[in-house]
Amino acid sequence: MLTINNLTKKFGKYTALNNLNLNIREREIYGFVGPNGAGKTTTMKICAGLLKADSGEVWVDGVSALENNKELKKKIGYMPDFFGVYDNLKAIEYMEFYASIYGINGKGARKLCMELLDTVQLKEQYESYVDTMSRGMKQRLCLARCLVHGPKLLILDEPASGLDPRARVLMKDILKRLSGEGKTILISSHILPELVQVCTHAGIIEKGKLVISGSMEEITSARGNSRPLVLKMVDNQETIIRIIKENPYTRKITILDNVVTLLFSGKEEDEAALLGSIIQAGGVISSFSREESSLETLFLQITHEEET
Repeated sequence: MLTINNLTKKFGKYTALNNLNLNIREREIYGFVGPNGAGKTTTMKICAGLLKADSGEVWVDGVSALENNKELKKKIGYMPDFFGVYDNLKAIEYMEFYASIYGINGKGARKLCMELLDTVQLKEQYESYVDTMSRGMKQRLCLARCLVHGPKLLILDEPASGLDPRARVLMKDILKRLSGEGKTILISSHILPELVQVCTHAGIIEKGKLVISGSMEEITSARGNSRPLVLKMVDNQETIIRIIKENPYTRKITILDNVVTLLFSGKEEDEAALLGSIIQAGGVISSFSREESSLETLFLQITHEEET
């Protein structure tokens, strides 16, 4: 659905995108993650036809985003991180105005707009003035506006920005529903735990390059041996600690009461050997596992490495 090849964009001497490559398939909800200035919004604007690239290729459902702007706009719905709404319009008037831009008028427009308001759970507010709506309602109204022309790809830049927890949950449910209906979604956000809950795939961009990309399972299992080992000791604590310290793969140990957390650089078989040594020496433990990975942990690891 979306293919980016060697995309480069510079602003003066600053390189915002440095030969970026990315591939998103149909129906994926792809989380685009990166620190401020990494190139997320620049990428999204180029994909939406709002910004020219210096070089590279962007293809949306077979259409070149860099050469065929008119056809591109039929394929995508773009929701920026900051957007304007017409406060003196009712929600239905706001929707019908945008429908008219795409040549949809009359009863057909009213029917379509009511269906879209229902999709974003604003059907009951169709006669409410936009300026009376909450931040979350305005965000969902903007999302509905992006759907008027039936785009295949949604590009959403920080759609949950400024929303309270309840509004964010509602937005996640709507995005999952849209994906189920066949939409492909590219979404950026700084709320990393929530991206894990809604996205099927993700990528981390740093200094204009995609550092890692894949399914959420692949992303969260990446760099598995960098996740700390956690042991809960029951008996013979001194023996357990001694064996851990003597192991050549042990890098750092933290002990809190009967819980030992250690950076362990070995593979799975090395973990098994460590556990066997502890048991053979008479150490008693009630749990032995790698600390659960997360997109946020991986993001911090990668960006920290880039800084050092």
